[in-house]
Amino acid sequence: MRRALRLARRGDTSPNPQVGAVLVRDGEVVGEGYHTRAGAPHAEVEALKSAGAAARGATLYVTLEPCNHHGRTPPCTEAVIAAGVSRVVVGALDLHPHVPGSAERLRAAGIVVERGVCGEEAAALVRPFFKHLTTGLPYVCIKAAVTLDGRMATRTFDSKWITSDASRKEAHRLRAESDAVLVGVSTVLADDPRLNVRAVEGRDPLRVVVDTSLRTPVDAAVLQGEPGATLVLHAADASPARVEALRAAGAVVHDVPRGPSGLDLGAVLRVLGERNVVRLLVEGGGRVHGSLLDAGLADHASVFVAPIIVGDAAAPAFASGRGSDTMAGSYRIANARVRRRGPDVWMDGPLVKDRSEDK
Repeated sequence: MRRALRLARRGDTSPNPQVGAVLVRDGEVVGEGYHTRAGAPHAEVEALKSAGAAARGATLYVTLEPCNHHGRTPPCTEAVIAAGVSRVVVGALDLHPHVPGSAERLRAAGIVVERGVCGEEAAALVRPFFKHLTTGLPYVCIKAAVTLDGRMATRTFDSKWITSDASRKEAHRLRAESDAVLVGVSTVLADDPRLNVRAVEGRDPLRVVVDTSLRTPVDAAVLQGEPGATLVLHAADASPARVEALRAAGAVVHDVPRGPSGLDLGAVLRVLGERNVVRLLVEGGGRVHGSLLDAGLADHASVFVAPIIVGDAAAPAFASGRGSDTMAGSYRIANARVRRRGPDVWMDGPLVKDRSEDK
């Protein structure tokens, strides 16, 4: 199953989920495959094609429950049955409304079905897809590079560089895996980021700027590149002249209702969800991060912590929202993956408030 999970991560499948499959017979891998892109054959079909006649009597390890409905491609359950597979081992259950019945269909054909192998890791892989499917909203990951005292820059906004080359390469990989990357206009004005993918291979995500009053300069780095590659979200009462200037600079400009402070971030996410943004990477400043956390709109955090201490209360913090009065009411990263990247520590995982495991 771990091999299937590694294969799954190779796919650039949005808005579909990433899925990998491995066929094993007599203790040897006889076929494998993964879903490469939306509309392409599913992982199970690729693995069966790879195995050929050796699929008969084999065990299929697949990261996501096989589909049982006609979409762009025929049901994978029928392909598995036709190939003569004797056993199917599933990582994550499929929450798609058309999938229930897939295990029953396989069992009715005499195939042994087991579920939940590497279940947490498999579920994490498809969690963004199912959030978008069930809510219409993107899966929101807050990404940041911080010092030991939680600062994202000095009081003069110097942030180059907090983390190592190894951490920054990993951050570019996160961008390449995302459908869009979002910042606030303050980050554009302070850092002039390009928000593209440079240190690894991969496609550039849609670049999104939350800019209530349209302060983004027309020559900002985030506007460079192909027309339409950047979406600027603003309040309806922003200057019409600024709207036209940014459109002339190649941006897509879209108005969003105001919230209690700045734009309504729930409305921002709805706009992105309608544009088929499944995975949203937020590289904002403390205000954007804090607002998302306060509104309960952040799903995940990916934080690189460097062995540096700024020691200045006026330096920009990772999150500058209302926050919580208690530790029990604070967010934590659940099932955090903690790894080293050069001298830095990288913590990554879904955000939760339930601290029952600590009681």
